[in-house]
Amino acid sequence: MSRGLGDVYKSFFFQAEGGIRGAQESRGLGDVYKGQVISFHSENPQSRIIKQVIDVLERGGVIAYPTDSGYALGCTLGDKKAMDQIVNIRKLSKHHHFTLMLKDLSHVGEYAKLNNAGFRLLKKILPGAYTFILEGSKDIPNRLLNGKSKTIGIRVSNNPIVQAILENLTEPMMSVSLIIKGYEFYNCNDVKVALNGSTDLIIDAGHCPPEPTTVIDLTGDGVVILREGAGSIDFLN
Repeated sequence: MSRGLGDVYKSFFFQAEGGIRGAQESRGLGDVYKGQVISFHSENPQSRIIKQVIDVLERGGVIAYPTDSGYALGCTLGDKKAMDQIVNIRKLSKHHHFTLMLKDLSHVGEYAKLNNAGFRLLKKILPGAYTFILEGSKDIPNRLLNGKSKTIGIRVSNNPIVQAILENLTEPMMSVSLIIKGYEFYNCNDVKVALNGSTDLIIDAGHCPPEPTTVIDLTGDGVVILREGAGSIDFLN
């Protein structure tokens, strides 16, 4: 049986302890997953359900998932079609900073240029509710970089579900915050109403703090706070 996007044929059933809600049989990623909600234990995400999320991502899907600072949209790093889907949902310009969601800092040098002082700062306060703006490395596809400054956002979240997803991916996840004018997102029901089936999967882990990340620019000589959010800036004192 083929595992390709066009030939997928699966049946998913709701399971009391978590899993994709609803029962349906269909062909194609969009028909199987579109608009589905998958439930997780917020502190101890079930490995078999994580595999379902990885399956969606690896087939080119877009997910809405909770972080330590609000919901985000995510897809695999090299999938242009999925990235275009996210751009369309958020109505983003070419100057928007896309973010790479990393499991940890062990491979940050592969994706961004960072001096010793910058790395020490990241190591000091991550994981946490911060997005760092850094100069992208030459290995980053141009479509992910800010069109003018060639910069990229870097995040390491302490959310257990995010960590479990990244543990099972072979690369970072391309991500943007879920921000839609007129909506606030406290749980998956809020997300489902706003997205109206425009993502392939929504992860439900209960209440999600809606405050966005603190955004920090390290591309210059010093530390510049572009947006104060959930991450404390007490480290500047």
